[in-house]
Amino acid sequence: MAAHDAVEVILAKRDNHELTDSQIDWVIDAYTRGEVADEQMSALAMAILLNGMNRTEIARWTAAMIASGERMDFSTLSRPTADKHSTGGVGDKITLPLAPLVAACGVAVPQLSGRGLGHTGGTLDKLESVPGWRAALSNEEMFAILEDVGAVICAAGDGLAPADKKLYALRDVTGTVEAIPLIASSIMSKKIAEGTGALVLDVKVGSGAFMKDLATARELAETMVALGTDAGVHTVALLTDMATPLGLTAGNAIEVAESVEVLAGGGPADVVELTLALAREMLAGAGRDDVDPADKLADGSAMDAWKAMIRAQGGDPDAALPEAKELHVVAAPASGTLTRLDAMAVGLAAWRLGAGRARKEDPVQAGAGVVWHARPGDEVTEGEPLFTLLTDEPERFDRALASLEGGYDIGDGAGFTRGEIVLDRIS
Repeated sequence: MAAHDAVEVILAKRDNHELTDSQIDWVIDAYTRGEVADEQMSALAMAILLNGMNRTEIARWTAAMIASGERMDFSTLSRPTADKHSTGGVGDKITLPLAPLVAACGVAVPQLSGRGLGHTGGTLDKLESVPGWRAALSNEEMFAILEDVGAVICAAGDGLAPADKKLYALRDVTGTVEAIPLIASSIMSKKIAEGTGALVLDVKVGSGAFMKDLATARELAETMVALGTDAGVHTVALLTDMATPLGLTAGNAIEVAESVEVLAGGGPADVVELTLALAREMLAGAGRDDVDPADKLADGSAMDAWKAMIRAQGGDPDAALPEAKELHVVAAPASGTLTRLDAMAVGLAAWRLGAGRARKEDPVQAGAGVVWHARPGDEVTEGEPLFTLLTDEPERFDRALASLEGGYDIGDGAGFTRGEIVLDRIS
């Protein structure tokens, strides 16, 4: 006879009791094996959203999710490992220049990434716009590339935290995505199972992020740092601004192109700044803070690592990237200073143009997206291009334009100050 039953666990959390280790271990295992039904896990997820979990419960929940699958071990590599996880934003292409940059500094980066859903872009979708590049690698291929090149960006195998895969899909359709204990355990179960030695979390704050305000973002960051630390992983979180989208592009191929500009020593200042800030944290966590990543951008070694990483995964780093068939230019309605550019408005526009997906099985367009020709603080001129919208399907323009309405302000610029990208650091 089973040690517990689903209704008992649901009632305990519904009535705001602390779940026991035994209840948590049982419910995660039984759900993974299909003994606890989706509707029962939905009820439990909602109870967790409404009543929360304490640090002991979240740690046990995370451990149970890790125990549902395999664990990777990179201790045989000839260099230390560090990884980064972003909670998702608009124009957030940071993983693309960051992984090869850190590899060029002597630290291996096993970056298991995901696909986009809704207005936040997915790293794998971006890289799949590179001709020939593939996301699915065997563990053997992954280790070989890490030893040889030092960086790999690929899809997580089915073996890592399978309980999370099931639960994530369920949260998406039951209005429980925002539950901080479930977000934290979802992210950290995969990252701890992945076996990296050091982890840097980029927790986004603002309109284009899941966490709209600093207080909730800080709560999530502190929860995740505690989980990592308790599991013996050197974990640090940066709270970073996502009120404004990153860089000048949101899409797939256009974000790859912008990332390559950064690796070539150029690119938008905010993308460079955040890439270097995260690289320094990763290197410090891996014990390599004697290397300045800015030098590796300047001397071309980060670009060499990028090309080697793309080639190792079947891609051609020198091939032309796909371009959208149609474009629509939005002119600035007035002259002045761009004082606000809302990340959510831009993210929705890119999604509606075909750069993102509404459901996991939807295809994405490689060439679709939004380019903005000014960042907050820049001067704009009436009639000059403010946005360029890109898609293969011109019927998508109207809805994308609707999502940009009210998404930006042009003023006289008096009193405008460009905010900091890194808002806080939690360790």
